[in-house]
Amino acid sequence: MYDVIVVGARCAGAPTAMLFARAGYRVLMVDKARFPRDTMSTLYIHQPGVAHLQRWGLLEAVAATGCPPMDRHGYQVADVRLEGCSWPVDGIRAAYAPRRHLLDPILAEAAVAAGAEFREQCTVDDLLFEGGRVVGVGLRTAAGRSEERARLVVGADGMRSRTAALAGAPTVFEDPLMTCAYYTFWSGLPTGFEVYQSTDRWVGFVPTNDGLTLVGTYFPQSEFDTVRANVRRAYLGNVAAVAPGLEERLASASQEERLYGTGEQRNFFRQASGPGWALVGDAAHHKDSITGKGITDAFRQATALTECVGDGLQDRPLLDAALDRYAREHQDLLMDGYRDTVATAELKPLRRLGLLRAIADDPVMTERFFSTVSGACPSSELITPEWRERARV
Repeated sequence: MYDVIVVGARCAGAPTAMLFARAGYRVLMVDKARFPRDTMSTLYIHQPGVAHLQRWGLLEAVAATGCPPMDRHGYQVADVRLEGCSWPVDGIRAAYAPRRHLLDPILAEAAVAAGAEFREQCTVDDLLFEGGRVVGVGLRTAAGRSEERARLVVGADGMRSRTAALAGAPTVFEDPLMTCAYYTFWSGLPTGFEVYQSTDRWVGFVPTNDGLTLVGTYFPQSEFDTVRANVRRAYLGNVAAVAPGLEERLASASQEERLYGTGEQRNFFRQASGPGWALVGDAAHHKDSITGKGITDAFRQATALTECVGDGLQDRPLLDAALDRYAREHQDLLMDGYRDTVATAELKPLRRLGLLRAIADDPVMTERFFSTVSGACPSSELITPEWRERARV
């Protein structure tokens, strides 16, 4: 019998398995994929997420992959441009955007190094129940089917989480789909982290490994059918419309991979725990990728769950109380970033153009603005009464 079974071994599951294993628990981590394997992602890790990597002793390994540190950001809406960076978190001022086929194995290997058992190409096809409580999982591999039991089963298996469905985790609330997104990777495109936005359009440039730059484009969800009918034309047209200066540089660069995209960027919170089970990462909470908060929030959820459980896993009443506490605190932990993301995904930046004009000439307020984007500063603390009057917002 295991103490914990973690379903999913990427940015939420692997840290969860690692932290439980480091606490001395017997942990089984399973994933349906074989690593290394890429996955759709904006790649971006905000400063609070990078600080988690440093605390876990993994930042050096991530930096060693060659993804450049980003400590200078640009954000342009209409004629207003902000340049700056977030406040440092635990002394970390830079953000990183490693490719997922590099990041995810680092996290999984750290879980194994901590003592977790890792089974790849292993699919969960059922949850085991006793008296309404989850007590294990049914597993399927190429060799056949088996069952494993645990005191706690953690679903870290993404937005379409089978663990959540099998556990009967209800959706607590949900906002409608906001955007559809497409991206690919370019070489010969030297740039820092840049975001360009206009009404109904958004373009982001994110430097990553091997001298490549992820160029992502966002459209209103209502245009998804039109966009996917000719993705390349829509993608390049979006860059030309929103960031014309960079369109010329893109024309001289080389596209290195196919276009990736999706029109299903759900915005929701599920109930984060129940008797014998818990959810982390996109299984518990998903939002539009436009603010790039997914990886950072996965790290935060893994930390929150393992800290709530602490050393109480062996005692069922203590475990139940810990899981209840995790569920109560889950929304509070993530709600600020969720609301900011939903507002950004509406693609209506002119609503705050007055604020951006007011702070563009103030380095202190610009840094404060970027700190709300990273999560280092609560959004509620950005606009003081003095600045509200100045910006007339």
